[in-house]
Amino acid sequence: PEVINGRTHKATVVDLSPWVEYEFRVVASNSVGIGEPSRPSALLKTKAAVPVVAPTNISGGGGSRSELVITWEPVSEELQNGEGFGYVVMFRPLGSTSWTKAVVASVESSKYVYRNESITPLSPFEVKVGVYNNEGEGTLSSISIVYSGEDEPQMAPAGASALSVSAAAVEVSWLPIPWNRHTGRVLGYEVRGW
Repeated sequence: PEVINGRTHKATVVDLSPWVEYEFRVVASNSVGIGEPSRPSALLKTKAAVPVVAPTNISGGGGSRSELVITWEPVSEELQNGEGFGYVVMFRPLGSTSWTKAVVASVESSKYVYRNESITPLSPFEVKVGVYNNEGEGTLSSISIVYSGEDEPQMAPAGASALSVSAAAVEVSWLPIPWNRHTGRVLGYEVRGW
């Protein structure tokens, strides 16, 4: 608070964080200077409140076929604002109007995996992650796009040909598989010979 009149013996301290322990000291001052601070007060914890800070770095992807993996950066303890803290994960296929909602009750969690056989590989989902505690649900993050897990490539490379370059070596070449939802991101090829 501002400097308090010498005849006043109490003050209201504002803009404190919810569910945080504080201690206070009082310092007297006059025209000569500032005196020694008082001994600290007993620790006092402010009341709990609905959390207002949403998780950040919402992303995900990867995982197995028929999985949607969602990740986020956990909210620090001083921003949880009360007991019973957890996360609310909401997602829907891109273009859909209805959200699927899941609750992750662990404070330390930073990941949620949704499994459903109807999810096609590399499908885009709109995702947002929020917070809650015993006081209620708080803020949701902005929407991020996360892709479901990939399947193994469903097509073989085309145009395979071999050219003998020496008595002990053959050069094999092929056309690369183009990226699409059915092939996923091709990370490498395996060449077999017999």
